Amino acid sequence: MRKAEYEIILNSIAEGVFVVNLDREIIYINEAAKKLVGLEESEIIGKKCYEIFKSSVCEKKCLLKRILKDNQAIYDEDVEIKDLFGERIDVLVSAVPIKDKSGKTIGAVETIRDISIVKELDKEIREKYTFQDIVSKNKRMSEIFKILPDVAKSDSTVLISGENGTGKELIANAIHNLSFRKSRPFVKINCGALPDNLLESELFGYKKGAFTGAVKDKPGRVETAEGGTIFLDEIGDLSPAFQIKLLRFLQEKEYTPLGCNKTYKADVRILSATNRDLTEMTNNGKFRQDLYFRIRVVEIDLPPLRERKSDIPLLVDHFLSKFNRMKGKRISKLSDRAMELLMKYDYPGNIRELENIIEYSFVICKDIITPQCLPNYITGKQTESLDEFNTLNLKEVEKQLIEKAIKLSNNNKTKAAKMLGISRISLWKKLKEREK
Repeated sequence: MRKAEYEIILNSIAEGVFVVNLDREIIYINEAAKKLVGLEESEIIGKKCYEIFKSSVCEKKCLLKRILKDNQAIYDEDVEIKDLFGERIDVLVSAVPIKDKSGKTIGAVETIRDISIVKELDKEIREKYTFQDIVSKNKRMSEIFKILPDVAKSDSTVLISGENGTGKELIANAIHNLSFRKSRPFVKINCGALPDNLLESELFGYKKGAFTGAVKDKPGRVETAEGGTIFLDEIGDLSPAFQIKLLRFLQEKEYTPLGCNKTYKADVRILSATNRDLTEMTNNGKFRQDLYFRIRVVEIDLPPLRERKSDIPLLVDHFLSKFNRMKGKRISKLSDRAMELLMKYDYPGNIRELENIIEYSFVICKDIITPQCLPNYITGKQTESLDEFNTLNLKEVEKQLIEKAIKLSNNNKTKAAKMLGISRISLWKKLKEREK
């Protein structure tokens, strides 16, 4: 193929392509790359790549230097470049070393894909569907988002109800952060984790000598939270005896540390949460009715994830971003089949369980999250029955698996081979057999 024919092909693709030598001088650039920076070819050829693209990785993480050092290609590096007017453009850059006949690296070919529109859309979606770190586009959640600012400003007691893992603490955090108490402490205490005597000392504190082992004064959570907010999690687990003490505190906003004769005034806001049905517990005499009315001046009931499945893709993107930052990985997305499995699952552990599933996948997966990266209990419950394949022979099943892997890998044969657990040569042979 002649040079002119190569150029016709390279100029017909949407991605920017340019070639540099070992001195990082640009020796070729296609039309798409020229349009990105807004310069003519005569202004580019012979110039250093960092002079033209002004990339955010040029100074400290030059792709060519990394290629020379590691002798490996680099794919989909998320960077910023600048155009003729100094405007920043978000792009994905890939770089592959160019070698001569002896195997010596003599330069690199780099591709640039403009993802600024994608990022802008992603930002718009996050802004539209994210509220104080809570991600949702569910109608019921949107209604909660609308009232939260007013609830926060009211300083009334709030009861947040919902199953485990639905995000009750996130809602409590949001209320505190939107209130006039936001500059003061947000203190959490789990009412179900401690027996009454320890819970009382944790909440109200104690004085030296109040009991064996009390060798010095210890302030309680109420004192620590002065001027701020106390979040009483699992309030439905309180014993009847402690319910009385908490009611008295809520009514009078006064407390007495253990071993002390003095009563202290408290300036704190009380937020509570439970995964129990307190109405039923009240009717059964297991929870004091007067305390129930006192803690639920405002009640916010969070729907379980199985009732807001339209949020799953949003939450998955949110957790992908979170774990990419935390674990230093670059996992971009889930395969269609993996997302399908997640959409079918009912999530008894709700959002917390989905987060754990994605974190598990980050341990197993290196690129795109496929069904093989998901926990067995997800794929085990959702995989097709063998009865669906009882009319197919082995070659037909193999054909379906290969087609699916190629589709999920965006026609990247190397990635498809990894998904199938075979070598690239083996995959090539199987594809050749199908062509016969």
